[in-house]
Amino acid sequence: MSAERSGRTAVTGIGVVAPNGLRTDAYWKSVREGVSVLDRITRDGCGHLPLRVAGEVRGFDPSSLIEETFLVQTDRFSHFAMAAAGAALEDAGLSGTAAESPYSVGVVTAAGSGGGEFGQRELQKLWGQGSRYVGPYQSIAWFYAASTGQISIRGGFKGPCGVVASDEAGGLDAVAHAGRTVRRGTDVVVVGAAEAPLAPYSMVCQLGYPDLSTAEDPAVAYRPFTSGARGFVPAEGGAVLVVEDADRARRRGAAVRATVAGHAATFTGASRWDRSREGLARAIRGALDEAGCAPEEIDVVFADALGTPEADRAEALALADALGRHGTRVPVTAPKAGFGRAYCGGPVLDIAAAVLAMEHGQVPPTPGVLDICHDIDLVTAAARPAELRTALILSRGLMGSNAALVLRQGEHA
Repeated sequence: MSAERSGRTAVTGIGVVAPNGLRTDAYWKSVREGVSVLDRITRDGCGHLPLRVAGEVRGFDPSSLIEETFLVQTDRFSHFAMAAAGAALEDAGLSGTAAESPYSVGVVTAAGSGGGEFGQRELQKLWGQGSRYVGPYQSIAWFYAASTGQISIRGGFKGPCGVVASDEAGGLDAVAHAGRTVRRGTDVVVVGAAEAPLAPYSMVCQLGYPDLSTAEDPAVAYRPFTSGARGFVPAEGGAVLVVEDADRARRRGAAVRATVAGHAATFTGASRWDRSREGLARAIRGALDEAGCAPEEIDVVFADALGTPEADRAEALALADALGRHGTRVPVTAPKAGFGRAYCGGPVLDIAAAVLAMEHGQVPPTPGVLDICHDIDLVTAAARPAELRTALILSRGLMGSNAALVLRQGEHA
């Protein structure tokens, strides 16, 4: 454990596996340019379902990144998480850390539904061939905590581990939990979320969500904050971060890419978007208070952007409630409009985009959105140059969780 700590949680590594980029640099290029990769779903067994458009992760070859020992016992959502974790550790210069001090590294992930694709495959074997054909890994691969377990086992990490199951907003809650773990004395925490919700079984489970877009045209399927908003489009993938104490990062010569300054969460009930206005505003105020941040210090907002008129209106009003007049002036963006909402992985992808936006001094645009019908300064069409020192990331879950996270610009050792 480190003897002296700043009490500030630093982001020192980022790993991304997303529909618009299988690496962090590719993801940022796509986000910065406002590229939309939403398209018709191509996964086998999905053609007859009313959900037509999604953000698929294409070209991902887990066998080139992950050992076969782990592949055979894990679902696609864990493959994404392990690949992103490996990239984040490499980015942070911490590959091989466990060999030096295995108890100094913890792992925290958030998950929505777990391994639906693996579970479906094994159930098909059960009913089609019999119980003798069901593999032993069925008992663990579907589990929502599987990614935490597999990342820690693969990396040899024996520090505090956990999984956050607090709805889509769990992506932000997991990062806050990791920050508390660092402040309590753990040197490094690998934290993030990845989802794989596009297997037929998983898709059928989502069809009950009233806010899901069933549009057939990818160009109009997901258009948050517009008069044509008709719901959200789901996505695969996610992101993983490496967080550690800022002073420790400097001592080892690492770049502090950003610091996690504040977080707060509330609960307002499933699909009660009118109530989410008050809950989200309270979460924003709580995150600002913890960060010691005035509303006018926020330089950019990465919006939840659910994509229904009621939910979008509640979010716009929550910004005005929490930030005052600044809530209608601060640049707001929703890059996920170009690749979909990856459930718990979505807000962590927003954190990655926020860190990169602050590093490059550009607010990325909201793809495909032009006719804004809410009183917010939504960035559209092209990236907007800006000096970005503080970012606010928002997330709401379909079951009623709300969360806000404040990031500060990083410093280099």
